[in-house]
Amino acid sequence: MSVSCGLECVVCVGCTRWAWKRLAYVGSYDSESWPAAGAGDFEPIPRLCRVILAVYEDDLSKPRYAPPGGYSMNPEWLVKRVSYEETEGRCPPYLIYADRDHREVVLAVRGLNLVRESDYKVLLDNRLGMQMFDGGYVHHGLLKAATFILNRESETLRQLLGDLGKEYTLVFAGHSLGSGVAALMTIIVVNHRDRFWGMRRSQIRCYAIAPARCMSLNLAVKYADVINSVVLQDDFLPRTPTPLEHIFGSIFCLPCLLFLVCLRDTFIPESRKLKDPRRLYAPGRMYHIVERKVCRCGRFPPEARTAIPVDGRFEHIVLSCNTTSDHALVWIEREAQKVFNTLKESVETTTPPAQQKMERKQTLEKEHMDALERAFTLHVPHAVSPEESTTDITSSATYENLNPEAAAPPSDSKSSGRANWDDLVGKLFTRNEAGNLVLNKNISITEGQ
Repeated sequence: MSVSCGLECVVCVGCTRWAWKRLAYVGSYDSESWPAAGAGDFEPIPRLCRVILAVYEDDLSKPRYAPPGGYSMNPEWLVKRVSYEETEGRCPPYLIYADRDHREVVLAVRGLNLVRESDYKVLLDNRLGMQMFDGGYVHHGLLKAATFILNRESETLRQLLGDLGKEYTLVFAGHSLGSGVAALMTIIVVNHRDRFWGMRRSQIRCYAIAPARCMSLNLAVKYADVINSVVLQDDFLPRTPTPLEHIFGSIFCLPCLLFLVCLRDTFIPESRKLKDPRRLYAPGRMYHIVERKVCRCGRFPPEARTAIPVDGRFEHIVLSCNTTSDHALVWIEREAQKVFNTLKESVETTTPPAQQKMERKQTLEKEHMDALERAFTLHVPHAVSPEESTTDITSSATYENLNPEAAAPPSDSKSSGRANWDDLVGKLFTRNEAGNLVLNKNISITEGQ
């Protein structure tokens, strides 16, 4: 009798401890060991949030979502705006913006529209492990949307970059559903830079705001030097591995779904998650904006932390009333602007800066190499070691210094013709005898570089 009572007490204590740890878990725990973000690295984030918000605007000269003190867009620099009718339901609406102040050509994709059936079709076009691409797995529907945009707009982007000059950066940005499309477009373009005047890898950037889990862990780490994800506090989307179609299909019962996913994932060991090659993750380097802390009421001046995590990469769902509100783009833009203003003020009050620009660049490169090594030592499927990595930040810069004419637009080149991006994407995978898509081992993933 006493043994039975003892076992019941142990079980009750264990369950109570689990319930307390899960209910008391806050979003700030995910990044508590990460270093603070620098002002120079964080500067584009609030600005690009504003560009993505412009996709929702009817008239840029009279913006509805422009907060006071935020970045102001020039309507004359808007190159193209594409609506739902023009995309034929193949992808969310987007715009192309030539930012001459910051020397950027930006392609921004909006997030999910809950009343548009076409967006749900993009989400539903996927099965777990359906699409193997570039040595890993990606979301099939998002990849098709990314290829569709590149087929429509690659010539426009290419012409803009040729006219504006080789010092411009090509930036892909998106929110929620659009973040996955933007991230996959970035991977494709990085592997075919010859189609854009031979741009350096460092001239291509992606900012995924409130990112969807759209690629396997090896790809998320491999492209962390060009893809940046921004997460506000408790946002649910980057944390749940539940397929996108199930998440948004259950949007009106989201708390119940998140609780069940939280309960399920509690009993899955971390090692098992890491060794699942089909498990999708939020892409690239992570920027975590933290504005609430445990046992403290209300919001505080937000701070931003950054890292390239491998294990513990936003794996814990936060059971909070803010999980959906922290996903809102308007709120992310506002909090990101507060973070940048704070970082800028701290830099202006200290001379000289604590870390020189070149030192910071070397630090970012080392963080990326360390993350690649960490993924390799954890035996993450398809992970590459730093020696085998295709990251060429330093080598491409050195090559251009030695060959100043290398990046000049060629007058007569095979790449000057209109590219069929379905064929270019097809080079990164093929079909086996069963008809399933697999990586084409005969094609180098650096082809076209």
